[in-house]
Amino acid sequence: MKTVIIGGGAAGMLAAVAAAQSGDEVVLLEKNEKLGKKIFITGKGRCNVTNACDKDSFFEHVVSNPKFLYSAYSAFDNRSLMKLIEENGTALKTERGERVFPVSDHSYDIIDALKNAVKKAGAKIRLNTCVSDIITRKYEETDSEENTGGEGKKKESGKYTSKIVGVKLSTGEMILADKVILATGGISYPSTGSTGDGHRFAERTGHKIVPLKPALVPMDTKEDWVRGLQGLSLKNVRLSLYADGKCLFSEQGEMLFTHFGISGPLVLTASSMLAKEDAYKKCEAVIDLKPALSEKEFDERLIRELNEGNRKEFKNILKNIYPLKLAALICDITGIDPYKKCNEINKEERRKLLSFTKNMRITVLGTRDFNEAIITHGGVSVKDVNPKTMESRKVKGLYFAGELLDVDAFTGGFNLQIAFSTGFLAGRSADA
Repeated sequence: MKTVIIGGGAAGMLAAVAAAQSGDEVVLLEKNEKLGKKIFITGKGRCNVTNACDKDSFFEHVVSNPKFLYSAYSAFDNRSLMKLIEENGTALKTERGERVFPVSDHSYDIIDALKNAVKKAGAKIRLNTCVSDIITRKYEETDSEENTGGEGKKKESGKYTSKIVGVKLSTGEMILADKVILATGGISYPSTGSTGDGHRFAERTGHKIVPLKPALVPMDTKEDWVRGLQGLSLKNVRLSLYADGKCLFSEQGEMLFTHFGISGPLVLTASSMLAKEDAYKKCEAVIDLKPALSEKEFDERLIRELNEGNRKEFKNILKNIYPLKLAALICDITGIDPYKKCNEINKEERRKLLSFTKNMRITVLGTRDFNEAIITHGGVSVKDVNPKTMESRKVKGLYFAGELLDVDAFTGGFNLQIAFSTGFLAGRSADA
């Protein structure tokens, strides 16, 4: 029995481990010069390898098709992954939000542990090896029928499907195989080799591809004043995202203003919900800068600041309420005269400030492209894949794993865990 795995990322390496552990011949093909190129840049080079949350919480963080992952996660969960990594030489630590990192804070230690596991299992690794196509053939299935006259007979079902034969390399070399696992990733960060090869192979063999969109990605915005806040990081604010008036997302946390719009953990998470929208005419981010205070409480605080400021110019008390960069721009944004004395600020001007603080509205033009997206939303339709094995329902012997599939999650180590879990199940099933 021979299994060929295309793609040496998170899903591919775990598939190689699982498939090789039974002793069958396994070949892992990677077109880059090294394994785990995308893992290397995750978590800003620290690699948030998984999340140590419980099972229920894990599935709450999956955005697309969580039920499809039940079998994969049961076969290889976060505890199984953490054990495998530590047994292969890399110590782990758990930080805020149950995010798991290597103690060293270096992603290459995670890659080394995974490579050790692959080699220990006995899989063969071929680097700088590009697959140009997968090879299939049509065959006619036969169904068993009940014995008649004591003879076991088979009848032709009249149903045709495809079966894996092997893969063809860009050099023209052909590798015959009983099973092929596609673990080529999505199309985010194409510089790491994620260029959509797997989607093309899948589509050519009759699989539906759910439209691909960038997810966990910053957003472009319309207002010029947003770019004036470039570099400003806000903590403990609430971000709500609306598309055509429908609230897609609302959470409290951190965000960042950039030269093109908005980014940071809240924005990246919200972008995954936006990716699920097929179409929308208007998208708006609404930020509550002071979520711990009600409108009445904030107004009372503002009145206190104005009373204490008395004859001071209005612009001089704003730093007591807002970050310096925002305080410097807020008068331009709201239209309030910055040189007006504090005791001259009227109720209408207070209302403007209150509205801006509790409901800062920013027009979202869309998301950035795949070059900046952490993951790909969409991919091979889960309807074409058996969730208990990761085997194609269209091509016998063809398996899918990782970001190639139409499954994605929020930030926090969840997407890598999906890759590891689906890769492991595909490898184990392919070896069955």
